[in-house]
Amino acid sequence: MVKTSELIAYVQTFLNVDQFADYCPNGLQVAGADELSVLVSGVTASQAFLDAAVSKKADAVLVHHGYFWKNEPITITGMKRRRIATLIQHNMNLLAYHLPLDAHPDVGNNAQLAHQLGITIEGTFELEPKLPLGFVGELTQTMSGAEFAAHIATQLQRTPLHVPGRAETIKRVAWCTGAAQNYVLAAWQQNVDAYITGEVSESTAHVARENGIHFYAAGHHATERYGAKALGEHLAQRFSLEHHFIDIDNPA
Repeated sequence: MVKTSELIAYVQTFLNVDQFADYCPNGLQVAGADELSVLVSGVTASQAFLDAAVSKKADAVLVHHGYFWKNEPITITGMKRRRIATLIQHNMNLLAYHLPLDAHPDVGNNAQLAHQLGITIEGTFELEPKLPLGFVGELTQTMSGAEFAAHIATQLQRTPLHVPGRAETIKRVAWCTGAAQNYVLAAWQQNVDAYITGEVSESTAHVARENGIHFYAAGHHATERYGAKALGEHLAQRFSLEHHFIDIDNPA
């Protein structure tokens, strides 16, 4: 068992949370038990996820997508009230880490996606000023565009949308998990054969085609399935916690 405040302080430093100007609060979003022994991790703090965490007798849930996003209604009504009521009723802490969990070089979503896809990380690049969330690296095995799409489908259990590029084979790639489709041009400027992210917009295909870069939209949820799990496992080992990763499938 560990004090909740001790675990939060550790993660604050481990993920370098203070470095990020984010779209939501990072860290403790809803307070629960002062001490915890059971930690449940997942991608999004949906009602289905919370209900599953209750069945595991969780003292805390750790997610990538929590609550209190900028520009959302500030009132606690409807769906948000039901979710928060579940947390309070069962004395569960809600810990959420957004951009800091994307960026971490070991347990982060981007680093973990590279591990899943067999990509050697070379470095990062800025998607926007002071936002170095784009990653660059090389495949351990060169593939054609179609072969890489099939590889992504196998590794992530989700068939990606593939906009073919000019390169006959893919070796050097850029990626950013989640909803980073608007950064396809920034990725192309890294002199890569392909760019991987979670989502796609109407304009993305045109930008990719006209610049000759292979583009893969592999699913917001599918590309961000691994960071919270890796962080949860890290914390469980460090603080001798019981840990469960619960994946609530999402086709988006």
